[in-house]
Amino acid sequence: MKKRFFFIILTLITSFNICYADFSKVGTAAAQFLKIGVGARALGMGETFVAVANDASSLYWNPAGLVNLESTSLALSHSLWFADISHDFLGVAFPLGANNMMGVSVVALNTSEQEVTTVDQPDGTGVFYDVSDIAIGLTYARALTDRFSTGLTVKYVQQNAYNESAKTVAIDLGTHLKTGFHGLAIAMSMTNYGGSLRLEGRDLIALTDIDKDIEGNYQVDTRLKTESWPLPLNFRVGVAMDIAGPGDSFFRMGNNRLTLAVDGVHPNDNVERVNLGSEYAWNETIFARAGYKINYDLEKWTFGGGLKFDFGPHTMHFDVALVDFGDLGKVTRFSAEMSF
Repeated sequence: MKKRFFFIILTLITSFNICYADFSKVGTAAAQFLKIGVGARALGMGETFVAVANDASSLYWNPAGLVNLESTSLALSHSLWFADISHDFLGVAFPLGANNMMGVSVVALNTSEQEVTTVDQPDGTGVFYDVSDIAIGLTYARALTDRFSTGLTVKYVQQNAYNESAKTVAIDLGTHLKTGFHGLAIAMSMTNYGGSLRLEGRDLIALTDIDKDIEGNYQVDTRLKTESWPLPLNFRVGVAMDIAGPGDSFFRMGNNRLTLAVDGVHPNDNVERVNLGSEYAWNETIFARAGYKINYDLEKWTFGGGLKFDFGPHTMHFDVALVDFGDLGKVTRFSAEMSF
């Protein structure tokens, strides 16, 4: 069985490495905010969460993971992105009887107000604009057996830029399998499968002279043509295993747990990637995390930590993650989750 586990890891890494020579298709998909991960725990682990998927951030990473929650959970995540852009996540998951879970999630990206500038008025026109993106999802997950679960998310996606907007509907699909071998889990997710986005708005309407050879023509309203762009479709395959810890872990270590995870990522607008992650827990109260990303332009190492507190029947989780983007600097992500 040990050889089988390491064979799975090797196969996953090899299958994604053979595609490294593929050309990048950056700029061929819209709604790039959908690719920004949520939850400091997952980000601290290098975004290796599709097989871990056991908290409310599973609404983003793998909807099938919701069945791993034991109670109603509320999760919040916030980060200050580059150029004063804020990225936020809100997720609520709750049980619907035995073996069924429902969830609602909101992901939002917002900029601060910026003043409009033109060639004639480079210092500003006195008119301000902002850019905002939002995705609202409804998730259902079901445990088909005591080891295998599936999940589906239907979400509404909208992008706004000044007076223009674009909207569509997409779905996420996920599966999660507990092998029963020392906590080994194998999972898959497909996210952002659906329609395309095309900007529409009043700034795309212009007055046009239909015949410039005739003076005094009445100018008619014309609409500038905009193209449709697909969503950033993403496939993830991952494995996770409790190498050390209590219960059925590979090595039993009482109050100490060490989880290792590997995710292979196949986006429709970039080359394949591999993420490696780890999480150490002491008494399931204090957590330390680290991850490494392979075949990314800027992102490499990630680090994080967390604390868990019990308040009677309720539990609070506080997590933080630090992601290094090389020359662009570091981004700190914060998240909190409460289980009722």
